[in-house]
Amino acid sequence: MRHKVVFNEAERVAWHKSSYSGGGGGNCIEVSEGRSVLVRDTQHRELGHLAFASLEWNGLLATLKARQP
Repeated sequence: MRHKVVFNEAERVAWHKSSYSGGGGGNCIEVSEGRSVLVRDTQHRELGHLAFASLEWNGLLATLKARQP
């Protein structure tokens, strides 16, 4: 019998620096968009990630955009 190795979602996704992260460094997050949106701290990747449903993530971004001066 053959066994299939399955990695968790965080291991099989591509991460990119969020366009909302500042260019000064130090306060950057990485995002991976797929069935769910994963978010992690660029400087502390080993601590894991947060997962959001796509609708929740889009709602958060819309709220943040509405609050910008």
